[in-house]
Amino acid sequence: MAALRPRVAAAAPSGSLRKAAVRRGPCRASPSPFSCSPCCLPQGNVLNWKSRCAAKTLFSTVARAKHDDSYFESVDAPLEPQTWEGSFLCGLLKNLPHIFLASAAKQLQELSNEREDTLNRWEHSVGSNEDCLHRRIAEMKEQECQNAIEDIMYVLIVYKFFKIEVPMVPNLSKLISNRRLELWPSRETDLESIHGPQVLELIREHLTSIIRWVHRNGPKINRSTLRIKRLQFSRIYSASIMFGYFLKSVSIRHRLELTLTRSQEIPPPIQFLNAQLPGTQNKEQEEAIGGSGEMSSSSKPSSVVNPSDLKGYMMGFDPKTLQLCAKLRSCEASNLIEKHSWALFGENMEFSQESDEAVIVDPSTLKRLLLEAIAFGSFLWDVEDYVDEIYKLSES
Repeated sequence: MAALRPRVAAAAPSGSLRKAAVRRGPCRASPSPFSCSPCCLPQGNVLNWKSRCAAKTLFSTVARAKHDDSYFESVDAPLEPQTWEGSFLCGLLKNLPHIFLASAAKQLQELSNEREDTLNRWEHSVGSNEDCLHRRIAEMKEQECQNAIEDIMYVLIVYKFFKIEVPMVPNLSKLISNRRLELWPSRETDLESIHGPQVLELIREHLTSIIRWVHRNGPKINRSTLRIKRLQFSRIYSASIMFGYFLKSVSIRHRLELTLTRSQEIPPPIQFLNAQLPGTQNKEQEEAIGGSGEMSSSSKPSSVVNPSDLKGYMMGFDPKTLQLCAKLRSCEASNLIEKHSWALFGENMEFSQESDEAVIVDPSTLKRLLLEAIAFGSFLWDVEDYVDEIYKLSES
């Protein structure tokens, strides 16, 4: 809460109190990953007059269900929301998906306003006898809002799976029979469809390396069957979520640098020229990067990396850039990965090293789960970016 606490009013102008109390994230030019009709989506950080009226009308039609527990229905996801906001959105996604996004945006705005009002009251009470009281209220409201935001983010991720018509895998305890896990249909094509060709190539390399590693290090049954400890399985799944998050971050950064390079007609960043990978470069590619640049040890122009190649771009990352792209931007995203993994692999949300049992899977089932994890990470990046435009998230 040190970052949340406002400074003393007498020591700073009124404007500085707001900056100390509320973190202002950087503005992002990337478009919202959620698209709907203009009449019910927020434009920027606030609703315009028409969309505000439309959202208010739509939201009022289901507001009466707040105290009706029968309205809240579970969606097909391993993690159940623990707050009213998350449960309410689950009900909308199940029954009224056409107003889901407008209601989610309204809830985010309301939570942002509630936190802002609480901080305002604390700022005005600095130096008075009620300072401690309002500080404690601000701390409780911050925690309450964070729990609600995490639930909203999770349901937004579920919504992304809903849009591609791929059900999320429930808790594995419901699917394991005689220690064997089988998932059918695999829906691999649908899960791969959300990625571009270059990203998909990197994903397939990731999947191949993991399946080989599991087969090499796990107990041998036969060539088509794998055995893996449940706890180890959950760690591989979480790592694949992070890989999907990383790929999304890198691909957006790559696209932005390509756009800037072409628009300014300057040589590409040094990353494009440092990665010594085999390839062929034609005249159009030379013009796009502003010349042939540095040569490899063979001094042949064909060894210069194509700047449009995502893998070559990643190979040129220095450790600092690599860490920056792989790091989660918010505490809420970190908490969601942990909660989702435990809800998927844990039995009653807890299991220890002693009670950790081995799960028998075939390569197609393992691939299905890892593809879902990578999609989850990609969706998490989109949702995090979308939510942060309305409700400023906590930096990790």
